[in-house]
Amino acid sequence: MQPTVKSSLRDDGNIMIVDDHPANLKLLDDMLRQHGYEVRSFPRGRLALAAADQEPPDLILLDINMPEMNGYEVCELLKASARLADIPVIFLSALNAVEDKVKGFRSGGVDYISKPFDTRELLLRIQALFRRIAQQNGEPAAKTLQIGQVLVDVEKHKLTVKHHEVELTATEFRLLKLLMERKGRVQSRENLLVNVWNYEADIETRTVDTHIRRLREKLGTEAGLIETVRGVGYRVMDS
Repeated sequence: MQPTVKSSLRDDGNIMIVDDHPANLKLLDDMLRQHGYEVRSFPRGRLALAAADQEPPDLILLDINMPEMNGYEVCELLKASARLADIPVIFLSALNAVEDKVKGFRSGGVDYISKPFDTRELLLRIQALFRRIAQQNGEPAAKTLQIGQVLVDVEKHKLTVKHHEVELTATEFRLLKLLMERKGRVQSRENLLVNVWNYEADIETRTVDTHIRRLREKLGTEAGLIETVRGVGYRVMDS
């Protein structure tokens, strides 16, 4: 059973990575998949452009210094295409001079992050970008989410289990809401810290486990809704 969503605020999507360094591709690919994104990776700009034309991504993470065609040229070609012009581009580059960043924005990029970068910052910028796009498109936040006998009313900030209201803390509510919105997709502890706790400095991953345990207790007979994926994190499944 899929969760019933009357309307949703998008905070994930299909991301294309373009970088000629295999290690960078693997790092970004693994990190983004772990956080619930669909990912396609390419070592050359021309390959990425051809793939984007076949299936446009929701976002492109683009390196600049690449053989055959640099990132600026790739971005300019994207923006010259009626089919691909609206795809947002975030530049990820070791070039950190002001002139490089200005050139990136002039070629059509929406953001520019210098290497080396903190993956937490990159994730937060991606999430902020998708939320901004959703708001610009007039997509309202989710009103209700339901899986089996578990119903989350987002507007009323209320959880109902088998028609009985269950009281949750604000953190527990955000945690359950996120897991239900991303049904079937594993959410790592680190990803949950980003989205639920906003990476507060004094929060450790075991805090996630503690909140999951309390949430399961409150779900009672529906506790099986939250599945532990050993060594990775948690996901919501049909009860």
